[in-house]
Amino acid sequence: MEIDAKKISQWQKDGKAFRFLDVRRDDERELVSLGGEHIPLDQLEARYKELPHDKLPLIVYCHHGVRSLYATQFLKMHGYDALSLRGGIDLWSLEIDPNVPRY
Repeated sequence: MEIDAKKISQWQKDGKAFRFLDVRRDDERELVSLGGEHIPLDQLEARYKELPHDKLPLIVYCHHGVRSLYATQFLKMHGYDALSLRGGIDLWSLEIDPNVPRY
């Protein structure tokens, strides 16, 4: 249900197609983003049908990985190929890209 940042970084280097889904609040996204779709967790149940329902995996992320894990479980129940970014954007900054600001 989870995937680590190093694996996603390798996917990027290899050109593997996937989509990021950020489930953080708007104010968090204004601070820093890995890109992709943005649907805050508290809006996900009402808006998840806005997400493309194609074969590309959704890599769901938040600050530390708790909200994204909940969102991933929800999306999987609705037929999406979703994985939660273990450790969230904070661990991404520590392990992959120190230019991504920590907050």
